[in-house]
Order: sequence, then C-alpha cells, then structure tokens
Amino acid sequence: MRYGDISCIYAKETEDGKDMMIAEFTRKRKKLQSYTWYGLVLVAVGGWFYPLLGYLLLACMAGAVGIAVFNGRSWCDWMCPRGSFYDLFLERLSTRRRIPDFFREKRTRIAVIGVLFTVLGVQIYFAWPGFRGIGLAFVIVLTVTTSIGIMLGISVHPRTWCHICPMGTIASWFSRGKRALRISEACVLCTACDRACPMQLAPSLNREQGVIDDGDCVKCGTCIAVCAKTAISFAPPGVQKTAT
Repeated sequence: MRYGDISCIYAKETEDGKDMMIAEFTRKRKKLQSYTWYGLVLVAVGGWFYPLLGYLLLACMAGAVGIAVFNGRSWCDWMCPRGSFYDLFLERLSTRRRIPDFFREKRTRIAVIGVLFTVLGVQIYFAWPGFRGIGLAFVIVLTVTTSIGIMLGISVHPRTWCHICPMGTIASWFSRGKRALRISEACVLCTACDRACPMQLAPSLNREQGVIDDGDCVKCGTCIAVCAKTAISFAPPGVQKTAT
C-alpha cells in the first residue's frame, strides 16, 4: 500500500470519527433540551387554566440572570424552556435565514425590554392585589411573546427571538468575561463554527485577537464540537479577563 493510500484512509477515518463526535454532541444537547421544553407548554397552556403557574416565570427570569453572573448566558442553551422548544421544534420548519442586524442592535433590545416590562407592569397594576390575576399577567406575556418568537423562528431563524428576549438581553450584559471562547492559531478560517452557531455568532472573525467574548454566546459548545482543527475551547479565567 502506498503512502498516499494510507494518508487517505487515515483522513477518512479521522473525518468519520469527527462526524461521530458531532452526532454524539448533538444527541446529548437535544436530550438536555428535551427535559426542559415541557416547562414552556406547562405555563403557556396550563397557565390559562391555573394562572398561578405564571409565577414560574419569575424563577426563569432569576435563573437567566443569576447564572449569567457566574457562567455567562448558559441558561439560554438548554435550561431555558423556550429556547429548547425553538431549537427542537422549529429547526425543520425554519427558513434559517440570516438574522437581521436590527434584532442585534442595542436600541432595539432596550426598546423591547421597555415595552414588555411596561405592558407587564400595567397588567399587574390592574390585577393587584389579586394573586391569580398577577399570575395570569405573566401567562399572557409569555403566550404573546412565544407566539411572536415562533413566527420569527419559522420566517427567519429558530433563535431570532433570543436576540431580543428581555431576560436574554439582561443576561448578556452580565456575561462578559464569563467562559469566553479561545481561538488558537490552528484555526484555518473554514467558518464551520460560524455556520453551526445556534445564535449566528461568528467566532472565526475573532481569530486574530484569539478570544471571543460575545455576551450572546450561550456556551453550548457547538462551535467547539464542529471544529475539525480543535482550535476552539473555553478560555481559562485569566484569559477571559483580557477579552474585548
């Protein structure tokens, strides 16, 4: 057998091994998401019959921000019921187009926070002090925003809503410097990581600076899994502090 033949066989085996690793990673991530998406249906549907379920949103809100303080926006990967639902059920229905920059702009995101918190506040004001009425206010907001997210997910991309989600936005503000991604010189700019990112971030654009510390990174590890050169990893704490 010639050296060239051996090289081709080795390359094929390496490629097959990488494909198996990616498939296993995807399976595990979807399995985790399969545990949490039920929470969305529980509140968005069950809340209309039992409004007290609406108070579960407070736990989600606290979880999103609380975890971001220590571990970045990782709540939004699989712990968020709505994010899990969008990934699992909209992937095949979505056009998967590029998310417009409009949804990423700071003013857009702040405006959405202002509108939704105002609407929620007004509903709570009129429901006060009714415990059930306040719970229903949370259910209404969740139902409306989830419906909008589904429409955006199908017409644009499954995770479009995640860029304007109020709690996701607030979590992103606390995520800087938390589990940043390190990109080594082994990167060949194949952009596989960019295409795989569920949030449509672009890790490869940060190759020169060596670290990507985007607050909207949900720490899912997909980019790490698909990198054929193993050039991406989560940076240690010392490196995170130097990220920009």
